[in-house]
Amino acid sequence: MGKPKNARGQGTPATVALSQAGVDFVLHPYEHDAGAQAYGEEAADALGVPYDRIFKTLVAEVDGGLAVAVVPVAGKLDLKALAAALGGKRAAMADAAKVERVTGYVVGGISPLGQRRRLPTVVDSSALGFETVYFSAGRRGLQIETAPAELVRLTEAVTAPIGRSG
Repeated sequence: MGKPKNARGQGTPATVALSQAGVDFVLHPYEHDAGAQAYGEEAADALGVPYDRIFKTLVAEVDGGLAVAVVPVAGKLDLKALAAALGGKRAAMADAAKVERVTGYVVGGISPLGQRRRLPTVVDSSALGFETVYFSAGRRGLQIETAPAELVRLTEAVTAPIGRSG
């Protein structure tokens, strides 16, 4: 994969976390369309990467506490599976304003790395089937590519089948 690329002006808390951990990663900037609603699909299309290799970062409330779910943009988050993976009973998507406040990122640019507060994280087990995966670098229009094992290690995530077909 090559040396970490920290393109000038593109440092984010996520890229800083990777650099400090000594992890190899590649940044993939693309032109973000301000009118786009499906940020992950927009990134996949712009970068020519299959939807199952780009992962979106979602935040849910599990039994009253926030948790991060990292799932392929090709599908949807299975909230029951997320709750079960964390030993909880119920999960619901978290309020966007609360998510932005807690993570320090804006919706559409939330990275699983470098959040203001470390939250319990579950990475969909499909990620482990790839040599590298893509996820938000913490800004709309910027993706990180790295080994899924590094993502799991740095977020202290559990892996579980939490994604379902769209």
